[in-house]
Amino acid sequence: MSAAPPAAVLVVDDEPDLRTLYELTLLREGYQVTSAPDLTQARESLAQQRFDVLITDMRLPDGLGLELLRELGAGQRSEKAIVITAYGSAENAVEALKSGAFDYLTKPVDLKQLRAAVSAALHSQRHPPASLPAGETPLRAAPPPPSGVQALQRIVGGSACMAQIRGRIEKVATSMAPVLILGESGTGKELVARAVHECSHRASGPFVAVNCGAIPENLIEAEFFGARKGAFTGATQDREGYFQAAKGGTLFLDEIGDLPLAMQAKLLRVIQERRVRPLGGVQEELVDVRLVSATHRDLVGLVQGGGFRQDLFYRLNVIGLRTPALRERREDLPELAHTLLQRLCAESGQAVPELAPGALGWLQACELPGNVRELENLLQRALAMSDGLRLAPEDFGESPESTRHPAAAPATTTKAPPPAAQAAPTPDGGPGVPAPMPAPIPADLQRYLDEQERQVLLQALKETDFNRTAAAARLGLNLRQMRYRIQRLGIAMPSGGDDEA
Repeated sequence: MSAAPPAAVLVVDDEPDLRTLYELTLLREGYQVTSAPDLTQARESLAQQRFDVLITDMRLPDGLGLELLRELGAGQRSEKAIVITAYGSAENAVEALKSGAFDYLTKPVDLKQLRAAVSAALHSQRHPPASLPAGETPLRAAPPPPSGVQALQRIVGGSACMAQIRGRIEKVATSMAPVLILGESGTGKELVARAVHECSHRASGPFVAVNCGAIPENLIEAEFFGARKGAFTGATQDREGYFQAAKGGTLFLDEIGDLPLAMQAKLLRVIQERRVRPLGGVQEELVDVRLVSATHRDLVGLVQGGGFRQDLFYRLNVIGLRTPALRERREDLPELAHTLLQRLCAESGQAVPELAPGALGWLQACELPGNVRELENLLQRALAMSDGLRLAPEDFGESPESTRHPAAAPATTTKAPPPAAQAAPTPDGGPGVPAPMPAPIPADLQRYLDEQERQVLLQALKETDFNRTAAAARLGLNLRQMRYRIQRLGIAMPSGGDDEA
């Protein structure tokens, strides 16, 4: 059996020395290399044969390298494009990725990064090689690897919006472009991030998930970039950071909106230069990660308010994905409930109970502002309260004969009219219901406000079985903020309290 032909690479750069350097570097790797000094000759080469990888400088004598990318897309060509941009030019990099580039390199180009980028592009290449006859239509991309298929299957739901997001994941997974996932708490943003990783050519590499809101501010830099022995008190040995741990894989930055401004500037520099300097270190280290970020916060509003860097936002938001809230896909609730029940029962080693129609109707009536996470918590509570054979409405905390909306429960149990109604006069101006006495002004405002906050937190904790993560989501807080308030207000937590959602 004859060996496969070498991968074909087209290098486009107007500087002869650089073009020769790239060509020699790639020839040593065993690739078939063709070079061109401008767009005109590059187009001629592309018309004559198909390549596996296109490497092009951004600025060329007769135009921009982005023109080639757009032409490849318009012609449904299979070449993976790598764009070389000016040093630190985030705008050019973002524009290149949005135009369909697989990856980008900044000048001066590190040859090790060049080799790694070409290798990654070839690894993700799912079309036939450049030996196809000119004019022959390339085959469709192959399906994602088995791990990717399983990851997509874990994103449950047959609604149109869920089918759309699964399709988007498959499409964006083949690029190195950063992905920003937006969505409410509990909508499965980490699940989507894992699917992007598992469907990509980096599936065999690590997936490192980081909750940006849960890291103490004084430790953020060391946690992200690593630290050298003696860098700070307690640093008794070298330790790697998240960027080093995710080498060759994907780094998932959850709750990116909670990242302090000072760290945002440092993160931007790492993204642009693809180098990190460990705390206390002298030498910079190359990083090879795919960035996926997520937040439930309004980043556009944060940018406008000065709470989030605009340049970092544009750098992270090259490809945007949105996880829909559960209220936007109510038709998925039965399938979601059954899937969650199966997983919860598998974890506890018990048989999967029947979900009574009345119980499903009860769940359908719930507003579920905590989305899938809240649904899971409700099912977990019902499993604990049920007989193990069947989940009925009363197992969720509701009497079976009642038909009231669960979210409206407090209103139905309040018999007295609100004070505003009590104070209202009769239409004819006569004596109506006597106006209530105004509430006394508290002698200690801070203590009064603390007590009000304490009661709200206690209610949220009780409704989530003292799950701090779920309670925080109900209140629009992150876990770090929730822990701080629990400690400050002296709220006693049960010994079994869990921080996991």
